[in-house]
Amino acid sequence: MQRLLLVAIAVVLGVVVAPHGSRAASETSARTPILVELFTSEGCSSCPPADAFLQKLDRQTVAGAEVIVLSEHVDYWNHIGWKDPYSASFYSDRQNTYGSWFRLSGVYTPQMVVDGAAQFVGSDQALGEATIRKAENDPKIDVRLSAVSLTPPGELRAHVETAELVPSFGQGEVDVYLAIALDHAESQVSGGENAGHKLAHTAVVRKIVKIGVLKQGHSLAQNVHVKLDSGTDASNLRVIAFLQQSHQGKVFGATMAPLAGGAQARNRN
Repeated sequence: MQRLLLVAIAVVLGVVVAPHGSRAASETSARTPILVELFTSEGCSSCPPADAFLQKLDRQTVAGAEVIVLSEHVDYWNHIGWKDPYSASFYSDRQNTYGSWFRLSGVYTPQMVVDGAAQFVGSDQALGEATIRKAENDPKIDVRLSAVSLTPPGELRAHVETAELVPSFGQGEVDVYLAIALDHAESQVSGGENAGHKLAHTAVVRKIVKIGVLKQGHSLAQNVHVKLDSGTDASNLRVIAFLQQSHQGKVFGATMAPLAGGAQARNRN
């Protein structure tokens, strides 16, 4: 009888602390969120297989992991005959920061980065899946997205909440980011190394903005407003929030939400 009573108390306590802790006992069977970033380019002939692998990961093919993908198109291939319409120097700069973090002699495409902690050639499916499975064992900080909507004239609104940053994640601060990405994008390439090919992409990032800083002993609850480019198709958007150690280090948490009524909302209902 005492054992049953103790079990009952533990279950009740698990339910009570769930909104405030990083992971409650009742959630141990849930998928672990893993952020996977692919640095790619439509001007790179070795990138399409990596793009296809990212699409596969987006279909949640790794047991136990909730893979949250970002396709970030660099601009340093744009001079060889094809300007990638989804590229920007911001993503090249982000990749270069990773290059310094990983102490690489130089950056390359396709490069895949898992939770900011491991990098490899993005088309290596066996290594990619093994790295994701390994990342499932890492502790996470809960981050939640809610009230995601688009209001005239093209302003995205969302509410972001995190659990408390505790010393077990290190003594530094953690940056809170919001990424806005296209669910699906295509190009008919007419020049460069992929000339004549129709390329497809998923989760093509259009904006990454830093929305706050998580400090030791604190959580975050914040309303976010982000101005979108004119003509943005709300039905083809997804929104990702992630927590990354300052100076572009390890990712401690991530989540994804669809724009109200968007493609991801329809797919997940």
